[in-house]
Amino acid sequence: MTDYFNAGQRQLQDQFDSRRLADRLQQGIIQAVINPADAEFIEAQNMFFLATVDEKGQANCSYKGGPKGLVKVVDETTLAFPIYDGNGLFMSAGNVLVNGQVGLLFIDFERQARVRVNGLASITADDQLLAAWPEALFVVRVAVRETFPNCPRYIHKMALVEQSNFVPKVDCETPAADWKKLEIVADVLPAKDAHLAGNEQDVLAAINRN
Repeated sequence: MTDYFNAGQRQLQDQFDSRRLADRLQQGIIQAVINPADAEFIEAQNMFFLATVDEKGQANCSYKGGPKGLVKVVDETTLAFPIYDGNGLFMSAGNVLVNGQVGLLFIDFERQARVRVNGLASITADDQLLAAWPEALFVVRVAVRETFPNCPRYIHKMALVEQSNFVPKVDCETPAADWKKLEIVADVLPAKDAHLAGNEQDVLAAINRN
């Protein structure tokens, strides 16, 4: 237990008299496996926040949204989630390729609850779970290092108004992102999107309406 917290964490724990509390919580709630309650919670979410780190140690945080079941609990030490079409930068997935350390934060704004999962991520292009998520480019698997519930008192209570129309669905054509029709990217789109270039004014008007 004495090796779990780093020097900076210990410094602040001592400054604010929370070392004993930190040790008790580390021993009592931080686990190396996903318990059944947390597994049910994770698989009920339709979004999460993903933190990654590049080869220089620089952090990146990304929002990942989709249908309920976006993240699958494969077993008590493994999570899996899809990477969908995005802006082509692959900031998060690229970081996984060079430094697999990740942190996932799941928040239920209606129930005001959250769970953290940290671990080591990897990417397999032909993952057997790929078919579980329509239009997924590939699957990321996370070998869980630790998981724990997080204090919910600062979570604002919010309700889902509607699911994004861009979430891929079975037997349903997903609309193209409006920004892919802008002139600034018209000549550099991937081949599969080259047909999307359209009237700039119409596109900007559509974006402003949204």
